[in-house]
Amino acid sequence: MTDRGATVYFSLGDILAVVLFGLACLHFLGAIRVRELALQAVGQASRRDDFQLLDQAVHIRRVSLSRDQAGRWRIWRQYRFDYSYNGVERRQGYVIMLGKQLQAVVVSEPSMTIH
Repeated sequence: MTDRGATVYFSLGDILAVVLFGLACLHFLGAIRVRELALQAVGQASRRDDFQLLDQAVHIRRVSLSRDQAGRWRIWRQYRFDYSYNGVERRQGYVIMLGKQLQAVVVSEPSMTIH
C-alpha cells in the first residue's frame, strides 16, 4: 500500500466565504474599539462638565455612512448614554463618532433651581 498525500481543493465559494467571514470579524472588532473610544469621550466630558455617567455604558442608536473632512467615506455612529447632574434626575445624552474620530458629546444644560 502506498501513502499518497491528501490533496485539498477549495472552491471559489469557499474562499469567498472565508474572506467575508474575516471581513465581518474585522468590522466587529473595529466597532468594539469605536464604542470604547466613545465611552472614553463621555467619561472625559463627564469630568469636564461635572455630570455623572450612569450605568457606565454607551448604546448604539444609529449607524450610517458619511464623509469625513478629507472626503473619505466613514461609518457614522450615534451612541446613547444616561447621565445625571444631581444623582436623581436621569437624562439621555448622545456621543457621535465618525470613524474613530469624536464628533460631539451632546448633553443638556443642568436645570437651575431658584428658591
